Amino acid sequence: MGWETRQKDLVLILARDMAARLASPMFVVDAVGTLVFFNEAAEALLGGTFADIGEVDVDRWAETFRSVEDDGTPIDRRDLPLGIALMDGRPAHRALSVIGADGVTRRISATAIPLQRHPGETVGAVALFWERSPSDPAAESDHEGGESA
Repeated sequence: MGWETRQKDLVLILARDMAARLASPMFVVDAVGTLVFFNEAAEALLGGTFADIGEVDVDRWAETFRSVEDDGTPIDRRDLPLGIALMDGRPAHRALSVIGADGVTRRISATAIPLQRHPGETVGAVALFWERSPSDPAAESDHEGGESA
């Protein structure tokens, strides 16, 4: 899988360790979008285990976990919270649906933040996400970072 054989940035190592200890679903990617880790809590929402999926490039995980609007329209990965955190270096939040590795569509909300060793030096990003209840609309108040919620 590559985790042990490739040198990782300390910030990514610490993010993975934190994710492994959390009961909240968390997804960790490096600076180029490679999936570094997702925790056991995320497995139920993603429809697969990290042990089965492993460390994969952005194209592979974006295909495995397809992000769509609630109506099924695909979402460009640049418009996902992780994409914004990585490419723009700022936090973002969004309501969306994800079609998991098991083919099941789940409505989630996701918040992503960039992992920066120094200001402007993004080494990766993390996303925390949770399932929305069937009665929760894709809230109009969901927004990208920079505004208070």
